[in-house]
Amino acid sequence: MSQRVRLGISTCPNDTFAFHALMNGKVDLRGIDFHTELLDIQTLNERLFDASFDVAKASFHAAILLADRYVVLPSGSALGFGVGPLLLASEESQVPSNRDQLTLCPGTHTTAALLFQMFYADTTRVEHIVFSDIMPRLQHKEADFGVCIHEGRFTWRQEGLALVEDLGTRWENETQCPLPLGGIIASRRLDPTLIKDVQAVVQDSILFALANKSDTLPTMRKYAQEFNDTVLMQHVDLYVNEWTVDLGSVGKHALNELHHRSKAAGTMSNTRQLLEVFEAK
Repeated sequence: MSQRVRLGISTCPNDTFAFHALMNGKVDLRGIDFHTELLDIQTLNERLFDASFDVAKASFHAAILLADRYVVLPSGSALGFGVGPLLLASEESQVPSNRDQLTLCPGTHTTAALLFQMFYADTTRVEHIVFSDIMPRLQHKEADFGVCIHEGRFTWRQEGLALVEDLGTRWENETQCPLPLGGIIASRRLDPTLIKDVQAVVQDSILFALANKSDTLPTMRKYAQEFNDTVLMQHVDLYVNEWTVDLGSVGKHALNELHHRSKAAGTMSNTRQLLEVFEAK
């Protein structure tokens, strides 16, 4: 009898790339009946707080807040060097400096929002909106700053926006760690054997994608139709790496660093335990 798992992943190309084989039955699903939903990352974060998923992609900001209810899988994470969110401005030479200014962030529980809180605490007003609306609103001068993620790393120049700071580079310089953006988390209510099988399927799916990149393009196009194939693969090359296959000791250290620094900055005072990376017994 198959075991039903409610799975949530984001529509971002790195996730549709990594989960292409799982969604299309190209790897052994180990008897698991995956019911998969694809949503934007902030919606996934919100649904996780409502316990809507057994396994899902989460911003590591949200994962830290949910650490008593979810465990991080070793595979499926987005972290690395040169992958961080960008703080952009609608005009050159602007810096966050007063509460009359407005900064747009891509969701309360995103890691991008956490970094802005850590590095620019109480400098501006903050409004949280869907990530894809941030650059258009900056272009129309409806805000002073925006914390941009995903394709914003590739397109901000041609959109006529100004770079204030690469928040990922600042993290790297201060910690010497890759930046942990998001990962796959599993409910602690699941049987450990089931979590082990889910982890194995996720890792197999990632390895299939890395070995068959062109095979993943139809799935990526389906959920990101505004991008051409070159941009899609740029996105994959940026966010899918050795730590996506397995966090390893470097990835685990980076997660602990994010947790400790966020608590030191006063943004995580209500968390009760550090993120735990699942290890099959």
